[in-house]
Amino acid sequence: MNTVDAKRVLETALICAPQPVSIRELRTLFDDALGSDTVKTLLLELQQDWALRGVELVQVATGWRFQSRPEMREYLDRLHPEKPPRYTRAALETLAIIAYRQPVTRGDIEDIRGVTVNSLIIKQLEDRGWVEVIGHRETVGRPALFATTRQFLDDLGLQSLDQLPTLEDPGVQASMFEALGAPPEEGAQQQEPPLETAEEGGSTNDEGAPPDEAGAHDDDGTQVGAAGNEP
Repeated sequence: MNTVDAKRVLETALICAPQPVSIRELRTLFDDALGSDTVKTLLLELQQDWALRGVELVQVATGWRFQSRPEMREYLDRLHPEKPPRYTRAALETLAIIAYRQPVTRGDIEDIRGVTVNSLIIKQLEDRGWVEVIGHRETVGRPALFATTRQFLDDLGLQSLDQLPTLEDPGVQASMFEALGAPPEEGAQQQEPPLETAEEGGSTNDEGAPPDEAGAHDDDGTQVGAAGNEP
């Protein structure tokens, strides 16, 4: 099979595939007659062939896929005007902490955010396929260790965690969560990333007030320890 035909086969398979396809899987198209390096070279050539089109060929964590370019999004949204799932600020902050500090326990997240983590938030992130338990910390109670998944990287269009943007730019989280389909007004656009530890910035509730003034709050906004009241 010549190069042109091989690229046509790869192109067809990737366009028809509902999920990213790994090089190992793509080799089966040719009965393993082509090596991994050859397949990757063909994919890079195919990537160049589509360089000036509205669709691009990209490599993500679980393989290769065709996807629309970011600048096409506003037009595609007109074709499918349904709104994406909305995530609360607490959910986005929890996801950011897991992504940048992983592996972390629920206690680690609470120490960093300064509020109690609602179990429904962790479940929401697990159900979405962005977070999973990868083990347990060898300490009292053996708490679960949470980390992000390959699906999380796929949804961000990344190959590995090394490609996550740094937190030095205040707009980083806004762009990251927008890529996940989360609305900016739900807490992604903030002046400072919400990844400050309690030791560095003091524990606060979701409204930003110190617990000794307003009482600790959990993620649903319920006051759980206001001074002078029963918890």
